Amino acid sequence: MALLRVTAAITLLAATGVALTGTPARAAEPTCQTGSAAPGQRITEVPWPQQRYAPDRLASFASGSGVTVAVIDSGVDATHAQLAGQVIRGNDFLDRGGTGRVDCAGHGTAVASIIAARKVNNVGFRGLAPAAKILPVRISERQELVDGTARGESVTPAGFANSIDWAVNRGVDVINLSVVLYNDYPVVRAAIARAVRADIVVVAAAGNQNDKGNPRPYPAAYEGVLGVGAIAQDGTRLSASQVGNFVDVVAPGADVTAAAAGGGQKADFTGTSYAAPFVSATAALLREYYPALSAQDIIRRIKATADPAPGGKDSNAYGAGVLNPYRALTETVTSGEPRKAAPLPAASVDPAAVAAERTRAQTRRHALWLAMGGGGIAALAVLCAVVIPRGMRRSWRPAG
Repeated sequence: MALLRVTAAITLLAATGVALTGTPARAAEPTCQTGSAAPGQRITEVPWPQQRYAPDRLASFASGSGVTVAVIDSGVDATHAQLAGQVIRGNDFLDRGGTGRVDCAGHGTAVASIIAARKVNNVGFRGLAPAAKILPVRISERQELVDGTARGESVTPAGFANSIDWAVNRGVDVINLSVVLYNDYPVVRAAIARAVRADIVVVAAAGNQNDKGNPRPYPAAYEGVLGVGAIAQDGTRLSASQVGNFVDVVAPGADVTAAAAGGGQKADFTGTSYAAPFVSATAALLREYYPALSAQDIIRRIKATADPAPGGKDSNAYGAGVLNPYRALTETVTSGEPRKAAPLPAASVDPAAVAAERTRAQTRRHALWLAMGGGGIAALAVLCAVVIPRGMRRSWRPAG
């Protein structure tokens, strides 16, 4: 599953036969159906995004300690070995009484692990901000099937807006939204605006519909949101990753390794859903390392320190470039337009230098006159030494 889709209730009713009200209808934690999110296996190799970003090098600066990231998604498996102790009590907008710490789809667990998975023995994968806390907010268990259909429930746009407000009211530092709407719902737009005003770094996936008309994705397209596209291992844009002015940066999003709900890891997560949490993790590191920076300052820093994209300079496809967490943590000047070189100072007259040059010029003239005088005397001496004796021998008669 590449990306969770939150759609209107009437659309879901027509597509799945499930009517939604936008409020939880069931009680207590959900019970996942067998096979709904198959567990993974132990993957010992270091995945390519972790090779690129070197979490050990980042850890010498920050680990996300003291930072809370809300993952508004399909829930998070809090029992996973790499997430145990990192997932605090959240909320479930599908099942009344749930805490968000159950994931029947596996999507939210993968996203959360890219942010905060701890290092464990004999596993190559780990998150970029392993000390950050994850606040799980469950809004969907919808899964896309290989035949193009989908199953499972999702909240309505109003329920989605409520979940954002709930996270904002819990004082989170970062909100990760690997979720997309393809309509501009005022209720969602207002909730995002409240999150931005609350000085929260809001990170959203740019969507995976580039080959299906490239519709405008929300919340990525809203003002103040950091929209994230996806790249493959060679640095070029994932073909499905959407393009437009809503793409601020790009991050790994093809064949990404992440934690699987139920245990283990999987190495085939693909889509902008999995690019967004790399950016959210970077924001968590920055919130720890630069606590005085505002959310918008952090967004500007992330964009200003991005690497040039191997695929070219198309800002609609790559935004500011490829995410670079190390540069974001260590660069000194990282916001605003590049500073222009200052003009050269106006030429000034130094009296001492002028006098010294005048003396040097006068000395050169004297030396020239002396050289010329000396040369003339030498020539006269030669003339006298040669001409006078010959003249005397010829009694001063003309030759021949």
